[in-house]
Amino acid sequence: MSDGEDVPFLSGSEIGVTVAVVVVAAVIEDSHRFLVTRRPAGVHLAGMWEFPGGKIDPDETHEAALRRELLEELGVKAAVGECIYRTRHAYPDRTIALYFYRCSLDSAPRPLLGQEMRWVPLAELRSLEFPPSDTELIELLTTAGAR
Repeated sequence: MSDGEDVPFLSGSEIGVTVAVVVVAAVIEDSHRFLVTRRPAGVHLAGMWEFPGGKIDPDETHEAALRRELLEELGVKAAVGECIYRTRHAYPDRTIALYFYRCSLDSAPRPLLGQEMRWVPLAELRSLEFPPSDTELIELLTTAGAR
């Protein structure tokens, strides 16, 4: 085995190791309304609402990934603030490590990828279908807002 060509590649699931996909999401609030987008057809969790963001590329920081995703998806530059919540969730086909950051935008967002986008009042967040990984954050936001 000189250069590794004879060594078979095994994915994490084949060897019993769960590798988490690291995802960052922006919690953008304006006048007690939150910016959410709907996952398009043909992707994992299609049709569910989510806070905008996405997967981190190799060697990318959370902040850089969030800025890139918001520019690609919504055509805006963002100021990334504090991490307000983090969680890990195992779906049947993948595990994600999800980090939610407070963000502010430099301009009005526009859905560039054909996705639905809405500003949702705090009181209505629970009425939308979010991925299971977002449940505790929704609870945190709505409980804190009710005080």
